[in-house]
Amino acid sequence: MRDQYSIPEDLYYTKEHEWTRIESGIVTVGITDYAAKTLNDIVYLSLPSPDQDLKQLSSFGTVESTKAVSELYAPLSGKVAAVNSQLVNHPELVNQSPYDQGWIIKIRPSDLEGEKEKLLDSKQYAAFLSSPD
Repeated sequence: MRDQYSIPEDLYYTKEHEWTRIESGIVTVGITDYAAKTLNDIVYLSLPSPDQDLKQLSSFGTVESTKAVSELYAPLSGKVAAVNSQLVNHPELVNQSPYDQGWIIKIRPSDLEGEKEKLLDSKQYAAFLSSPD
């Protein structure tokens, strides 16, 4: 399973298929390559407002594809620091570049060290993808 999907080793993951990149106290969030490929062609994203408060693993928006509508879940609690406004007119960036141009939001976390323990590292996420349902 791991060979089929890109799982960068420097990121953290949720079982809901969001990834997080932690840099200088800001957390960038997107959906994983697995999620992007499973959803197929992404056509719309419902995104939160800047400064919106998020709670870990609660929904902060939706991603709509030609196959389904799926919830987006916050990997960490905190305030929305930035929203990728390019996705409004170019939702396909999530499919084309899920870990770079297709990032969805940036969070200023409120309890990074306490909540980070609930996230998966790349090996744990790959094992999760490989496990039978």
